[in-house]
Amino acid sequence: MSETPRPSARERLLQAADELFYAEGIHTVGIDRVIEHAGVAKASLYSCFGSKDELVRAYLMRRHERRVQRMTAVMAEHSVPTGKLLAIFDYLADAYRDPGFRGCAFMNANAESAPGGPAEQVADLDRGWVRSLIHGLLVEAGATDPDLLTRQLVLLFDGATVSARLDRRVEAAVTGKATAQTLLASAGLPATR
Repeated sequence: MSETPRPSARERLLQAADELFYAEGIHTVGIDRVIEHAGVAKASLYSCFGSKDELVRAYLMRRHERRVQRMTAVMAEHSVPTGKLLAIFDYLADAYRDPGFRGCAFMNANAESAPGGPAEQVADLDRGWVRSLIHGLLVEAGATDPDLLTRQLVLLFDGATVSARLDRRVEAAVTGKATAQTLLASAGLPATR
């Protein structure tokens, strides 16, 4: 019987960072804990990432890539732009159901980091992607004021996540989706699949 190859030191460091940084915070968790959790030598961290800041960047980029994949998959189940927009809240509901849910990784990391650092840079990238996605779908749906509606839907997206974390209620995504449906309908964009 063949053994499954052990993940690379880089992969183990990223996995350890993902688990520890998300659960406890990037400043609470020191490099030594990440190294110990990953089961690698200290030199591995520096040869793979160069610094803790770059490990933070890689951790958040991996989170961003997973978000893109998961949101894209949920939206692919719908054929019209308004259905895709509302599916974003289904993605959020799935995230909130995870027993380890601790809020938005980008908000959390950004809140405890210095301006201009890797956490802010990747958070800006992720937020830009979400805004662009929503705006593009609104343009495709024929919204007369896609800029305003984008700002409103992004506010719902963020607010649902904050509410789900602070109130510990998955229903925040359901409320966000219902509010998004109302906004779309008032803009003359009825929600369909």
